Amino acid sequence: MNKILVTGALGQIGSELIPKLREKFGKDNVIAVGHHKEPTEEFKKSGPFEMADCRNKEEIRALIEKYNIDTIYHLVGVLSAVGEKNPNLAWDVNINGLKNILDLAVEYKIEKMFWPSSIAAFGPTTPLENTPQKTVLEPTTIYGVTKVAGELLCQYYFVKYGLDIRSLRYPGIISWKTLPGGGTTDYAVAIYYDAVQKGSYDCFVKEETTLPMMYMDDAVRATWELMEAKKEKITIRTAYNLAAISFSAKELAENVATYLPDFKCTFTPDERQKIADSWPRSIDDSQARIDWGWQHEFDLDKISIEMIKNLKK
Repeated sequence: MNKILVTGALGQIGSELIPKLREKFGKDNVIAVGHHKEPTEEFKKSGPFEMADCRNKEEIRALIEKYNIDTIYHLVGVLSAVGEKNPNLAWDVNINGLKNILDLAVEYKIEKMFWPSSIAAFGPTTPLENTPQKTVLEPTTIYGVTKVAGELLCQYYFVKYGLDIRSLRYPGIISWKTLPGGGTTDYAVAIYYDAVQKGSYDCFVKEETTLPMMYMDDAVRATWELMEAKKEKITIRTAYNLAAISFSAKELAENVATYLPDFKCTFTPDERQKIADSWPRSIDDSQARIDWGWQHEFDLDKISIEMIKNLKK
């Protein structure tokens, strides 16, 4: 029986992945772990919830022993924009926290582990169009640096200890269930919130800024499909490139306006523009499509329809 520990349970991905895992494995077999934010009553009732800090190895050890954990999704992370304001915190959480989990995974013979990487692992010297799976990784943000270091750590633990750890380089993720959490691609979420609530949005990147994006349902399904793939199918032990669609900030605003005709969008780039400029415009994820059959489902129109419909509710 799978006993699954999910750290970062209340973050953007965790809050939507956990219900899917509980649906599949049973609510009592998926243990959600938060750190500083209290869950809603609804979330508490949906299954086991614990508070722990991934930087405290003994707190995580206690949970692995208490619940006899055999699978870990380690989703905790300080994101790009927040990381630039507090680089020491980003390193401590993203690297020291990850290493604690990796060490415990080896010690307790965890069967499978997932850790999220990001397009932030790329940098301004990376090919910006159709970025290859294996390419230059020279990020200029502390978040990106922790993602590159994390990818190499994960690969090392696979080579050295045989730990079955799997990872995805997520693009920007668009979701209506959680508020933006301090990432550079958050404008793609915030535009929908403000369009529905205020009828206008002041975007913090230039209108021509183009980045890879993905709807949350696709991101959750990709995570699930990667973890369900047979071990011999996994050929990448750093992190798989993952993609769906790319569009500019202006294209996004115009698309939203087709569903909300009174919507107005302005563009006032801030310090996050520099981060966005260092990331690819499009991603080659053919290795994921070959190895474990990845296919995205949501295009921009489908994303806008889902976002606006659900936010209006």
